[in-house]
Amino acid sequence: MFKKVCIPALVLFAAPLFLLSGHGQSVSPQPKVFPGADESTPSVAHYFTWINNTFGGAPQAQTMINLDFFKWLLNEYGMRLDIYAFDADILDGGGRYYNLKSEKFLRNYPESFGPVQKKAESLGIRLGVWLGPDGYGNTDEEERERIDMLVSLCRDFNFRLFKMDLMQAPLRPEKQDSFIKAMKACRQIAPDLIVLNHRVDFGKAAPYVTTTLWNGDETYIDVHMTNTQTATHHRLAAISRGLVPDLRRLVEDHGVCISSCLDFWEDDLVMQAFNRCLLLAPELYGNPWFLRDDEYPRLARLFNLHRRYRKILVKGMVLPEDRYGPNAVSRGDETTRFLTLSNLTWNPVRYEVRLDESIGLTKGGEVTVVQFHPIERLVGRYAHGRSAVIEVLPFRTSLVLATASPLQETVLAGCDYEIVRDIPGRDVRIKILGLPGSRASVSLLPGQERFIGARLDGREFPELVEGRTVEVLFSGKSLDRPWHRKLTDLEPGPVPEDAEALYEATCFAADNNALEVRSLGRSGPTGIPQVRNARDAFFNQPVFVQRGVWDQYLFDGNMATAFNVNHRQRNVPAGALRVDFGQPREIDELIIRLKDGRAVTDYLAGGLPAAEASADLKTWSPVGLSSLGDSLKVEMGGTAGLRFVRLARAPEKILEIEASRGDAPIDRSEWRASNLFGIYGKTPAAKAWTGSFVLEEAAKGSYLAIPVAGRHGREGATAAIRIEGRLFGAQDRSPSFPTNVWEYRVEPKDANYTFYIPVTRDMVGRKIEVSVLGLNKDLLNLKPEAWITAYPIPFEMKELVLRRFDR
Repeated sequence: MFKKVCIPALVLFAAPLFLLSGHGQSVSPQPKVFPGADESTPSVAHYFTWINNTFGGAPQAQTMINLDFFKWLLNEYGMRLDIYAFDADILDGGGRYYNLKSEKFLRNYPESFGPVQKKAESLGIRLGVWLGPDGYGNTDEEERERIDMLVSLCRDFNFRLFKMDLMQAPLRPEKQDSFIKAMKACRQIAPDLIVLNHRVDFGKAAPYVTTTLWNGDETYIDVHMTNTQTATHHRLAAISRGLVPDLRRLVEDHGVCISSCLDFWEDDLVMQAFNRCLLLAPELYGNPWFLRDDEYPRLARLFNLHRRYRKILVKGMVLPEDRYGPNAVSRGDETTRFLTLSNLTWNPVRYEVRLDESIGLTKGGEVTVVQFHPIERLVGRYAHGRSAVIEVLPFRTSLVLATASPLQETVLAGCDYEIVRDIPGRDVRIKILGLPGSRASVSLLPGQERFIGARLDGREFPELVEGRTVEVLFSGKSLDRPWHRKLTDLEPGPVPEDAEALYEATCFAADNNALEVRSLGRSGPTGIPQVRNARDAFFNQPVFVQRGVWDQYLFDGNMATAFNVNHRQRNVPAGALRVDFGQPREIDELIIRLKDGRAVTDYLAGGLPAAEASADLKTWSPVGLSSLGDSLKVEMGGTAGLRFVRLARAPEKILEIEASRGDAPIDRSEWRASNLFGIYGKTPAAKAWTGSFVLEEAAKGSYLAIPVAGRHGREGATAAIRIEGRLFGAQDRSPSFPTNVWEYRVEPKDANYTFYIPVTRDMVGRKIEVSVLGLNKDLLNLKPEAWITAYPIPFEMKELVLRRFDR
C-alpha cells in the first residue's frame, strides 16, 4: 500500500542546520534548466488547502465544495484562480510515500483526481499537490513507479504545481538524479510545472526546482506570524515582513493566511500581491470562506487588479525609506507604476510621491494618480515631475496607481469609493463612501468608458453619464473628533481593590476556542450558500470535531463531542474551568460530564479544586463540588442571580455541561466556557496603571486598543475597563489569547501585548476607566496607553450602478 524510505540518522540530524538558512541548497554546475518559470514570468493566482484540512487530507466532497466557492467568486465578481493545490496527506504523509493506487488515496478520491480536475478545468484552474521530495525507493522499479506517478499527475490531470516539503522527509543525496529524471519527464508534458521547495536540500537537483521558501516562514497569524510590537490589529508582523533580497520573484512567501485574526487581511494581501509580487501571487491558504459577505467584493477587486496588470508588475524597484517609509516598492513600466506604501506607527503619515523617473515613470505627459487601497479615490492629475501627497493610515498599507497611459479602470472623482463589481457584460456596481454627515461632489472621470445610465440608491441620475456632477449627502451626525485618536496615557498607581474582578472580566470576555472558531464569530452568519457550505464542510469534518476545540460542544446535547485541553498546547497547562451562563440564572445543580468514572477519579486525584460562583465577578461564593458517577456535580443551591462559575482546575476533556432547576433542564444557548486562563491568586497583580476619559463620540465599528509597551512576561499583563461600576473585559488581544488549537499552538510572547475592547453605544458620553494590571512582579517597566480606532473605516455608503451598453 505504501513504500517507506529509511532516512539515515546523519541526514535527519543535519536538517536543523539547513532550516536556519531558509535556502541551504548547495548547487553543482548544471546545464541551463528552465524550472517552469523565470523572474519575468507573470504571477499566477494560487490557493492551497493547508489548515482547511490538516494531516489526513481533504476528501473529494470537501474539495468540490471549496471549488464551488471559487466558482461563485468567478461568476459573481470575475475573480480567477490559476492553481488550486492540495496540501499535506492527500498522497504522501507521515514519512511515507503513496501512489494513485494506494488505499489511503482512493478512500478520499475513489475516482482519482478525475472529477476534481474536470471541475477545476471548467473554472480555468489547474491543480497542485503537497509531496515529499523523495519516494524513489531503493530499486529501479520503485524509482520508475514514483516517476510514473508524477508524470501521470501532469499528463492525466494537468497538474501545474508540486510542493516539496522537508516535513515529509529529506531528499536522499543518492536520489538527486532520480528527482532530476522525474522533473525532466514531467516538464516534457507540463513545461510550466512549478516546483516549490519548503526547506529541502536538493543539492545538484536544485536548478530543477522553481522557488524557495522565504526565510522558511509560514504565515498562519498568531501561530507562525506574530506581532512583536503593539498595534491596532494582529497582522502587523505580516504587513511589515520586509522585502526579498533584490526583489527576486522565484521565492515563495507562503501567501496570505485567511483562517485566524482576519481583520486587516486586505493590507496583508496588498503587500503580498503588489509589493512583493512573487511568482505565486495573489496567494491564499486556509479558509477564505470565513470572511464577511461584504468583504468578498474587496477580495475579488484586488485579485482582478493584479491580474489586469500582472505582466508589468514583474519589474519593481525599492523606493528610499527616508522619503517613502519602510518597504516601499514601485512596480510597472515607463508609463504606469503601482506603489505600495506602509505606515507601521500609531499616527497617520503623509508621503509626497514625486511623479518622475525616481519612481520609474520615465515618460512624460499628464500623470493620473488613483489610490486603490485601503479605499479607492482619485488623488488627482499632475504634470510629469510634480508631486502627489498620499496619506497612509496607522498600521495600514496604501496601493497607488500613477499612470501617464489611458486609464483602464472605472474611476470616480470627488469622493471615496469601492468598486464592488466591474466585469464585462454586466452593470458596474460601486459603493460611494463618505464619513457621517459629509458631502461629496461626484463625477465620472472624463475619458472613461461610456455608460447609458446611472442609478444612485435606486434613483436615476442621468447627469452622471452626461459628464456632470452629482451632490451626495451622507447620513449620520458629523464626527467632531478623528475616529482614530489617542485617548490617554495610563499612569502607574496602587493595585485596585477590584483587581481580581478586572482580571476575571477579561477571562470571561475572551475564550480559548480555536482561532478558526473566533474567525467565525468575528464574521457572523452568511447569506451566500457557497460560503455556508464551505464553512460547514470545514467545521463538520471529523478531525475538527474530534479535536474538541470549541466550547459549544459542551452545550450541544451530543455526548460524542467534547471540549478538550488540546494536546498540542506545549507548556500551556489547563487553567480554570470558567462557565458563563450569559445572564443571571437560578440553578440547583450543574453537571459536568466526563468520559467515564475513571476520568472523574483521575481528575480528583489532584485534590478537590475550589469551586465558586458569582453574580458580578466581584464577589465569589464557594459552591459544593462532588463526584457523581462519570460526572462532577456542582451544587448551586438555587441562589438567584448567579451568572458565573469557576473551578480552579479544568478537566482535560469534558463531554457536556448541563443544568437544572428542580426537574427542568435549563436552556444553554447563551452559555460559554473557557479552560486555559489561570487563577488570579497564583500570579496576583504587582502593579497597576490607570487612566480615564469621557468618550464624547465613537464612530461606527470603533474599538478601544490598549497597547502595553514593554516586556511583561508570558501572560504577565491584562487589561479591562470600568463604566459606572460595571466591568468590561478585553475580548481580544494581540498576540492572541491562549487557544485550544486546530493545527498548532498560538505563539507565546512575553512583550508588547495590545488588548481590544469593542465600543458599544451605551459607552458614549460616559466616563471610562481603563486599568492595566502587571502580573509579573519582576517585569513592571511598562507603558500602557488607550486609543480609539475603527475597522473598517467608518464610512456611510450609497450604492451607484452604472449601466453598460453591452450588458
